[in-house]
Amino acid sequence: MTFDVPPPRAVGVAGADEWCLLPAMSAAGSLLAAVPAAGALLLTVAMRPREVGAVAPLRLAVVRAALLTGVYAVLVVELLGALHALTRPAFAAAWLLFLAAAATAAGLRQRRATRTAPTLTAAPRPVPVGAVVSGGSADPPAAVERGATGPDPTPTRGVRAPSGLLAVALDAWRTAGRGERLLVGAIGGLVLLELLVALLAEPNNFDSQTYHLPKVEHWVAQGDLDFWPTAIHRQVTIPPGAEYLLLHLRLLTGGDHLYNLVQWAAGVLCLLVAARITAQLGGSRRAQLLTAFVLATTPMVVLQATSTQTDLVCAAWVTCAATLVLDGLRRRTGWGTVLGLGAATGLTAVTKTSGLIAVGPLLLLWGLAQLRLALAASTATPGPTATSGASPNPTAAGAASPGPTAAGGDRRPRPVGGLARTVGASVLILLVAAVVVGPFLARVTAEFGHPLGPPRLRESIPMERHDPQSILVNALRIGHTAFDTPLAPLRRAGAEAIIDGAGAIGVDPQDRAITFGREIFPEPAWYPDEDRVAFPLTGALVLIGAVVALARPRRIDLAQTGPLRAYAVVVLAAVLLHTSMIKWQPWGNRLILYAVVLAVPLAGLWLDALFRRRRRANPGRSGARRSVATLAAVTVLATSALAGVLALSYGFPRRLVGAGSVFTTSDWDTRFLRRPQWADEFRWAATAVRDSGARRIGLVQQNDNWEYPWWLLLRQPDGGSPDLVALQSVLPERAPAAPSSVDAIVCTGSRPACTKLVPAGWRLEFRGYVGYALPPGR
Repeated sequence: MTFDVPPPRAVGVAGADEWCLLPAMSAAGSLLAAVPAAGALLLTVAMRPREVGAVAPLRLAVVRAALLTGVYAVLVVELLGALHALTRPAFAAAWLLFLAAAATAAGLRQRRATRTAPTLTAAPRPVPVGAVVSGGSADPPAAVERGATGPDPTPTRGVRAPSGLLAVALDAWRTAGRGERLLVGAIGGLVLLELLVALLAEPNNFDSQTYHLPKVEHWVAQGDLDFWPTAIHRQVTIPPGAEYLLLHLRLLTGGDHLYNLVQWAAGVLCLLVAARITAQLGGSRRAQLLTAFVLATTPMVVLQATSTQTDLVCAAWVTCAATLVLDGLRRRTGWGTVLGLGAATGLTAVTKTSGLIAVGPLLLLWGLAQLRLALAASTATPGPTATSGASPNPTAAGAASPGPTAAGGDRRPRPVGGLARTVGASVLILLVAAVVVGPFLARVTAEFGHPLGPPRLRESIPMERHDPQSILVNALRIGHTAFDTPLAPLRRAGAEAIIDGAGAIGVDPQDRAITFGREIFPEPAWYPDEDRVAFPLTGALVLIGAVVALARPRRIDLAQTGPLRAYAVVVLAAVLLHTSMIKWQPWGNRLILYAVVLAVPLAGLWLDALFRRRRRANPGRSGARRSVATLAAVTVLATSALAGVLALSYGFPRRLVGAGSVFTTSDWDTRFLRRPQWADEFRWAATAVRDSGARRIGLVQQNDNWEYPWWLLLRQPDGGSPDLVALQSVLPERAPAAPSSVDAIVCTGSRPACTKLVPAGWRLEFRGYVGYALPPGR
């Protein structure tokens, strides 16, 4: 693949026509688009945890607010779709109602916190590093879990108003070392530059032109979520969770100008949650920053944060589930958190079902931990009450508390009660998830007779062989693509070793049962392309961190060996399940992004432990070895930073500098950077169809063709959706429109396929990839 693109062109007369068809976002649209963001911020205030011992409570509030906002967005689409009311007024009313409810909840939360503030601030207590404690409960402060605070000092605080949060941030900056400030600056700089690119660049992801964005336009045109005849089955069979979020922006703003912000916001959420997971596993402030830095500089994360792909959205929901699961390793989970786990599971399923490969082991870990805590509570001997001197480490031995023992009594909870509660909570998680993803699965099942869609979809991506040899070959190929580097000899040597090894154990490395479509292994993946870019540095750090967490967790944290091992096992299980369930494909690196985000905290924890040991190292051979290891780690981090900057600067198909830069390329040409030769062809055909006065327009296309440009170029003069109907359909129950029923036909891809559907006597014109046909007299 080449990165060459034509030089940017000034927008001339054709560009003026384009602006008529692609209206700029109105002031009203801008204000409406800000309503969901404002509501989510208010929810963050309202959902701050009341338990004062919570790790990183502000980030926990962000997780809760994100999950509630995501579920609300999905259910609004499902409800209004069922009512055939996918319209701008309906969505505006729904979000204004959401904003009012969030503001009310935030006000009540602040009022309650103000009333209880004197009680909480009267008893100073330690807090986790990087955490802002907030709570309104009158319960006595709980002891902080051992290892949660790390070595860095943090001021003791009670309930904080927004001004208090700013003070905490300033305190943290003043107490931060030079290295920590450098990490913060690098992370913040990358995030802000990604925001700039996301705002400036038009959506130009390949899959988005084929099915992500056309499905949004179909919903807007129909006013509901019913399936439609189409030649591109992915428009109706792929889970639509991320596109539901885009639909809100489409209806609120009238266009696609803010579409890239969905993945950008998901990337920010991944950074915050990954850092919280690090804190939950005992990481200090520096460990949390290292985690965020490694993740922020991963090229795949950098490139997808400005895209309309869906992988970061999936990763965000998976990590939200992970952080809630970790909260349940040492204490019984409350019903609010159970609802959050259900929401995270449902949002993952409705966004990208492959994310469930990680959510499944996470929920299993949560269930086992809850059963263990219930058993420990049932067998614990009642001890002194909190007022008479409880243990300073209530989480030791794995139990957060002995259970609901009445003051002055020795009543113990029955084992069956704890088991029933865990089973009930598990059922509730599944029920909440079903509420979120159920309507979509019901439509797919009704259409295809199977919740996972037609056989074509079920057989194209999942592995069709599960013998150990095939799984091993598939895992090696996925690893080879993920760890690809610009060193061609190394790539060839690795690929040849895998191919030869596969032959030795009787597996064809190009077997269609373990390889997607007609793709051929190996395929270069080192270059900064949003769909394929490898992550060798992040992968290496994650691999080392996982090995250390499994084999020698005490090197990372003496007090967190159990949770560290358990979390590493879950990450390893997710990767192994992925490689045994998903076929190798050239763009497989983005499909495993959820597991990378989940695993990065292990890298941050190991790096921090390495730097700590270097500081304590004695002179001599051992100290020299540690110095070499530390130097190597610093070199890897510096190289990772360079990789992130280069991906942002020269990445494809959105970049800051060079040919195709977001600063110098016209909006229309930006959309076609993947296929620049198609830009004029689409415009040529659309101009001819518009000039003919055609109203009802037929579509002829194949499974991987671009449909979205037609929705932009053929809009009604008032900005309304064009009347586009498919002349082919792969949905057995959805008959295509008859060619004689349309006023014009537009085609992409195969000219012979188009010719077969053009009525006799019509004039057919074709130019490269695009064509059109008009009846006599038009």
